[in-house]
Amino acid sequence: MHEREGSPRYDLLVVGSANADLVVGVDRRPGPGETVLGSDLVVHPGGKGANQAVAAARLGARTALLARVGDDAHGRLLLASQQEAGVDTGGVLVGGAPTGVALITVDPSGDNSIVVSPGANARLTPQDIRAAGPLFASARVVSVQLEIPLDTVAETARALARGARLVLNPSPPAPLPEEVLAACDPLVVNEHEARYILGDGAGSTPESWAKGLTALGPRSVVITLGADGALVSDTRAGDPVRVPSPQVDAVDTTGAGDAFTAALAWRLGLGEELTEAAAFAVRVGAAAVTRKGAQVSFPTAEEVSAL
Repeated sequence: MHEREGSPRYDLLVVGSANADLVVGVDRRPGPGETVLGSDLVVHPGGKGANQAVAAARLGARTALLARVGDDAHGRLLLASQQEAGVDTGGVLVGGAPTGVALITVDPSGDNSIVVSPGANARLTPQDIRAAGPLFASARVVSVQLEIPLDTVAETARALARGARLVLNPSPPAPLPEEVLAACDPLVVNEHEARYILGDGAGSTPESWAKGLTALGPRSVVITLGADGALVSDTRAGDPVRVPSPQVDAVDTTGAGDAFTAALAWRLGLGEELTEAAAFAVRVGAAAVTRKGAQVSFPTAEEVSAL
């Protein structure tokens, strides 16, 4: 791909987590104190940051990942997956703790429950962000999540190049500093994350959540609604807009939100309006749920077009 002189080197820089996903299928998820039998264990490369980077690269975005993994087999698996997808891994730091792990159970409907052991992700520090100045200077859009320390997320918001855009998915949800909320363009949440951030006054509709979230300072908000698509709210535009999703048979929802956010961030970096970018992203998310796994389920641009 030829670059214009002075143009950013990357369409998307993802700052975030890289985990090994340890997945077991179950007939039903266990309740408190209950043991259930599951399928054979399968290990996939995962983590919200690594997922987003692979999803964007597979779609054709020039993508870089800033993350930390352990000097272990899981870390090597993650690096290989990134490189195979075409992600620039020069910003991936190695060592300091074991690679992060996500323990995932998936039921027959495709719904999942996840427990994350952060490992090396918890050692991605604000100093690591400051040391990655050239990466930030080369990125049109920066995407970040909350599987890394919150002070590292805040430093990421401060590190944006002039004119660059920050896309934040606050997952797993946590209280966000005002400076981070103000930098979000957009803040990308699902229903659970929206209700967490808004608390008791959340209201009962996505439109009410969007109103409450934009009042907290983000320049724009996108609420993902699963099979119902997404709702887009931009403070520079009019009322919130619903974006429908193609109807598909869901097999495994693991990583679908990451695929959506990566696609959205990439298309925003190409100059698309938020609603247009979200319309593409819901198709990417829909394609991702039709196959098992996270990164292995992410579609190419051709597969999205065929949906």
